[in-house]
Amino acid sequence: MFTGIIEEIGHMRRIHSQGQAMVLTIGAMKVLEDVHLGDSISVNGVCLTVIAYDTDSFSVDVMPETYRKTNLRKLQNGTRVNLERAMAANGRFGGHIVQGHVDTTATILSRIPEENAVVYRFEPENKQIFKYIIAGGSITIDGISLTVVSVTERDAAVSIIPHTLAQTILHDKKAGDTVNIECDVLGKYMERLLGFGPTGAAGGNQNRQGSLSESFLAEHGFM
Repeated sequence: MFTGIIEEIGHMRRIHSQGQAMVLTIGAMKVLEDVHLGDSISVNGVCLTVIAYDTDSFSVDVMPETYRKTNLRKLQNGTRVNLERAMAANGRFGGHIVQGHVDTTATILSRIPEENAVVYRFEPENKQIFKYIIAGGSITIDGISLTVVSVTERDAAVSIIPHTLAQTILHDKKAGDTVNIECDVLGKYMERLLGFGPTGAAGGNQNRQGSLSESFLAEHGFM
């Protein structure tokens, strides 16, 4: 699990591609302080497993499903990437629950300064994720925990403070660029739960879907 608080910006050292499979070697320092083989590191919001490392870089595998679903396929040597280690059990929870499982990519539509902030408006490729995006809710963009400030049927927006802009690769992003999107996992679990009836059978609650009541929450252990 991650929290969406970027620890370091890494640099792509080497990309070995074979079809839709890749091995990425990334230059880094901070995330290597206590690294071990098999550790999870978030790269632009994608949970990847360390398969090799040395004093100033580490390597990870990218499987075809990840290649197709994320912007990692667009990486080039020298590209900057957001890095975060998996959260330690005694760590500070600074962002929100982030799994590193990207839901879809999105295209940045605009980047507009607003006094001390910058507002990024983006359009997700998979429109089905809009049910998980709410104004004031959490969303992960390229691994960064952010708050949604507005949402329409077509796009959504986040507002970035100067510190986040300076410490992440959002500083490099402009209109037309692609970012990875992970929606808040709590909404996904709630949707899945509402699809089950009292017997635990999938689809058994279809007639009641959309009618969330106090009695329903109590029945399913939320109260």
